[in-house]
Amino acid sequence: MSAVALDTAPTPVPRPTPGISLTRSRRDQTDLLPPAALGLLVSLHRAIEPERQARLAARRERQAYFDGGGLPDFRSDTRAIREGHWQVAPLPAALRDRRVEITGPVDPKMVINALNSGAKVYMADFEDSTSPTWDNLLIGQRALIGAVRGDLSFTADSGKHYALKPREQQAVLLVRPRGWHLDEKHVRIDGQPMAGGLFDLALFAFHNARALTEQDRGPYFYLPKLQSMEEAALWETALSHIEATLGLPHGQMKVTVLIETLPAVFEMHEILYALRERIVGLNCGRWDYIFSYLKTFRRHRDKVLPERSQVTMTQPFLKAYSELLIQTCHRRGAHAMGGMAAQIPIADDEAANEQAMARVRADKLREVSAGHDGTWVAHPALIPIARAIFDQHMPAPNQHGVPRDDVQVSRDDLIRPSTGTITRGGFEGSVEVCVRYLAAWLDGNGCVPIHWLMEDAATAEISRTQLWQWLHTPGLHLTDGTAIDANLFAATLRNLPAKLGDRAALPGGERIEQAIALLDQLTRADDLAEFLTLPAYALID
Repeated sequence: MSAVALDTAPTPVPRPTPGISLTRSRRDQTDLLPPAALGLLVSLHRAIEPERQARLAARRERQAYFDGGGLPDFRSDTRAIREGHWQVAPLPAALRDRRVEITGPVDPKMVINALNSGAKVYMADFEDSTSPTWDNLLIGQRALIGAVRGDLSFTADSGKHYALKPREQQAVLLVRPRGWHLDEKHVRIDGQPMAGGLFDLALFAFHNARALTEQDRGPYFYLPKLQSMEEAALWETALSHIEATLGLPHGQMKVTVLIETLPAVFEMHEILYALRERIVGLNCGRWDYIFSYLKTFRRHRDKVLPERSQVTMTQPFLKAYSELLIQTCHRRGAHAMGGMAAQIPIADDEAANEQAMARVRADKLREVSAGHDGTWVAHPALIPIARAIFDQHMPAPNQHGVPRDDVQVSRDDLIRPSTGTITRGGFEGSVEVCVRYLAAWLDGNGCVPIHWLMEDAATAEISRTQLWQWLHTPGLHLTDGTAIDANLFAATLRNLPAKLGDRAALPGGERIEQAIALLDQLTRADDLAEFLTLPAYALID
């Protein structure tokens, strides 16, 4: 018998890519971050980072203007864009009907269940519903590679096995990278942290763009938290850079933009124009929009909002926002997507569950009647409810033929606050949501069911920002007459652990004290932190 020659040569060690360093590692990350991918990240960072920093500086300057009493308004220098006759590029076939979309984080089980859910679109979320630990990010990227390839599966600790349905039965995949304000601290290029959103988007495109192009499925993205036309133009530069590097046709990568900041609602035409060769729609990101309203007017005593449960889409300033978005999109040939239903089924209380589902039905009927082309849900059980309403009232794939020429929205309509109250339950509920969500986020979970609502960073931001504003606006009282001050806040924090009961049953229960300390620090600070996730990010990994 002849001997079999063995290759005893050592495995070659990949040569370092100049300019980039990774400060965390996983045993399985080499194939996710090969030299070609690292090279793309380096070239993209160098092309985009100076302008990203300029845009973030512009945000700070604009906020200082608002803090000094200034008000947002439509831009005079872009009037020609708003009044011009132009449309966005034709929509791809896979995105013409988006009547129900489901969103959620990027862990393998969620990816499989969402793609199999019966929704038209699944938005895989690296942003508000993902705690950006290095493990979460890379596990999410690997799960999406498997989903695009078609062989993703998952077996739970219980032994239950999850696998994808045939591709023709799956939702269309869209990916939401992080916003411009978030760094990826584990990827440093030329000594600087890379933009988290560029890391998310570029790595996904590197591994999946070619396959999705061949499937006529994209790649497609949701872009979050833009505040201006210039920020949209920066995404256009980044997307074009990636396409050129990967050899994709210009405009192959399509995007939907979330209008979830107050400044952006005054620049919707301009944002569509800046991305006109690839944008397919705008979305009413209602929870972040409310957060942005609070943050924009944090120093305006005449624009303090009531507790979150009273700030619904029927309030005049939110109704004006959603209807103006519909009118703008349909004028330009783009989708006007509705907002999130955050309810989840209440399994052990039939009456309470029916009340919750009735609120979902009313919300979706409002959206389709107003002219929206689709909507979001947070839980698969809500898909049939939303789909039935849109099927009944929107038999066509979309409602682009509903121009909403009747909508007349002024600057004052968009900034007029809603009236209402702050109850003890509303105040204490805001504290509880913040602490429980923060604890879970610090523990690696960015999507948390609390009191039969699916909370993510956007909803937690509302509660956190309201607490800061209520405590820093003199003269506010609860409906029972109690002054809203540091003493009330301290007592509420002090009493919360006993109210929560068994921490072992809570996501991130071991992080409750850390979450309380962080919320206490942020709420008492003289200045409102721009985003909750910025100081929290320093406490993970």
